[in-house]
Amino acid sequence: MVSGKGGTGKTTLASSLAFLLENHVIADCDVDAPNMHLILNPSVEKEEEFVGGKKAVIIDEKCIRCGVCGNICRFDAIYVRDDGSYYVDEFACEGCSACVIACPTNAIELVDEVAGSVYTSKTKVAPMVHALLRPGEETSGKLVAEVRKKALEVAKSEKKDYVVIDGAPGIGCPVESTVVGVTYVIVVAEPTSSGLHDMRRIVEVLEQLRRNFGVVINKYDINMEKTRDIKNFCDVKGIRILGKIPFDEKVQTANVMGIPVVKVNGSPAALEIRRIYRELLKILEGGLKSEDRSSFEGRQSRFTCER
Repeated sequence: MVSGKGGTGKTTLASSLAFLLENHVIADCDVDAPNMHLILNPSVEKEEEFVGGKKAVIIDEKCIRCGVCGNICRFDAIYVRDDGSYYVDEFACEGCSACVIACPTNAIELVDEVAGSVYTSKTKVAPMVHALLRPGEETSGKLVAEVRKKALEVAKSEKKDYVVIDGAPGIGCPVESTVVGVTYVIVVAEPTSSGLHDMRRIVEVLEQLRRNFGVVINKYDINMEKTRDIKNFCDVKGIRILGKIPFDEKVQTANVMGIPVVKVNGSPAALEIRRIYRELLKILEGGLKSEDRSSFEGRQSRFTCER
């Protein structure tokens, strides 16, 4: 599940489909602002540190305070304390190693930087792999790839058929890292001007990556004109509309309760999501090319994203 912008209902749909689907693993790839755990309430079984890159560290005992490192650093990451000693601002440092090479006394070294954590958890629905990027870190694309890798390992070890991914919003590197090599992508759109604009952008990305995908229009009845615009766009592009979810106050009720909306009785949104689920099963079971079915593992292992 992806969307061109945040707040379209991507996680709401992903959590409900994860509840309905059988024999699968869940991966929350929105590592900058994960929220799948708020609905599925995972119990963490394993936590691993994620090393996003390297940062420079000055060894004070070797430093002769010549200032060469500060002059050569193009990121202005090296500062001088009141006592004249030098230090590296870890948030500004990009780990380029220019200062390491330039230092005449070998007083600077690059060390691994822990940029976040990856969690392997259990939920009442399915095993779940999720992560959290530390504030100020920029390696979310690499962390997404790590989440996908761990989810695939769990799927293999527990003989699961599917990996359900809740992706990051937008069109940047985290999204590319989320969708590359997957079997099928659901684009969640909302009927607003920004929703239509951003849906067009994510469609361009998916077309460039040659992914199979369909569109779900969430809260379609809040703006019928924009819903028609989305439908017309999809018709022109030959994009399948999997369903149109109505605005439903019971979605908020489900979120407050911390449960998938499909567990709420009498929810119009839940009824449509169940229909979308049945449509999705038909696609997964018979509507895709064989090479797309087997592409997740191979493409996942080859994909790297530095940012």
